Amino acid sequence: MSDGVPADVAAEVERQHALIMRGTAYGDDATRAAMDRELRQRLTESLIEDRPLRVYLGVDPTSPDLHIGHCVTLRKLALFQQLGHQSILLIGDFTGLVGDPSDKDSLRPMQAEETLNRNAETYREQAFKLLDPDTTEVRRNSEWLGQMSFGDVIHLASNFTVQQFRERDTFKNRLDGGQPVYVHEFMYGLMQGYDAVALEADVQLGGTEQTFNIMCGRTLQERQEQSPQIAVLTPILVGTDGNLRMSKSTGNYIGIDEPPSAQYGKAMSIPDDVIVNFFDYGTSVPDADVDQIAADLASGALKPMDAKRRLARAIVREWHGEDAAQAAEEQWTRTFSQRSVPDDIPDAPFDFGGADALEVALPVLLHDIGAAASRAEAKRLVSQGAVRIDDEVVKEQSAEIPNGAILRVGRRKWYRIVGN
Repeated sequence: MSDGVPADVAAEVERQHALIMRGTAYGDDATRAAMDRELRQRLTESLIEDRPLRVYLGVDPTSPDLHIGHCVTLRKLALFQQLGHQSILLIGDFTGLVGDPSDKDSLRPMQAEETLNRNAETYREQAFKLLDPDTTEVRRNSEWLGQMSFGDVIHLASNFTVQQFRERDTFKNRLDGGQPVYVHEFMYGLMQGYDAVALEADVQLGGTEQTFNIMCGRTLQERQEQSPQIAVLTPILVGTDGNLRMSKSTGNYIGIDEPPSAQYGKAMSIPDDVIVNFFDYGTSVPDADVDQIAADLASGALKPMDAKRRLARAIVREWHGEDAAQAAEEQWTRTFSQRSVPDDIPDAPFDFGGADALEVALPVLLHDIGAAASRAEAKRLVSQGAVRIDDEVVKEQSAEIPNGAILRVGRRKWYRIVGN
């Protein structure tokens, strides 16, 4: 026993603590040390009292699809669930009306309520691919935020100063650059902070950009005489461009519901220097295997192209199964490995209406994506056999195009057709 804690409890605390904190990221050493210390203490109390921790992840349903960047924190939520704690998936149907300004350098457009509700249902279905639906507590923050009076909002706002919000990087940069910051954007931190109070949360998960919002929750919980929640923060997964944060709006994402061929092709397009990052945060590959891949890449025992094949296969396998992963690899090999194909094929967004493939009038498509100056020119290109879909020459003016297909026009124009 140590400090009155039974040896078996202390050992289990250390085991869980190591799993939870692996791959976390904090902005400064002081915050990490504080959260690290509080997590150990809370885990100890949980085990001694036989009370699972209440752990939540909030997601604003501002788009209909989740991508593998969202799954960094979803995997942590699933981990807490596997460790026996109460995992809570909070759908931010009310915070989504405002939109999180944390990582934005301009005003985020407000969302329509019906759009948020529609997206919320798709989030549940997609999140349950990682979470156990039978033991996951699913809540919506409209349950409490939607019931607050204006007086309640004033009382909530009295816990913070304008200076605290003014110092946020996103707001500070916009104000210093002469860009407007709207009052309703200040409300987001208050709203998310109150979520922690309503849920009586022990732990909140989030990317590093969520630090301010999570700390707002700690402040409000202390004012309500609750134990302040512990922030478990994860790095932000970069997109397939290797630079910007993964986002559907920038087109550098791998959607978890995308067709296998699209997922595989996008994974193969990432820069070499983010391969390990994608393995670590974008897949369920065991930690020991990721460490070995990193070591082999560093030593030259593993070539980047072979590592990306393993990555692409791992991503497709997780969301579509082994057969789909094998088929996607074979298709990619036929299309790419046997020809000189550029690594930086641009995505051409197309509305598939939720389908995996769609019959398309090629002249319209070629003109719309900029591959032909006019529909008449596009017709000539098709007639001349200058258009290929996944390396097959198209002989008709209309063709079925799979989501994620590679479109080649002439010798030098390449496009990846992806659902928008």
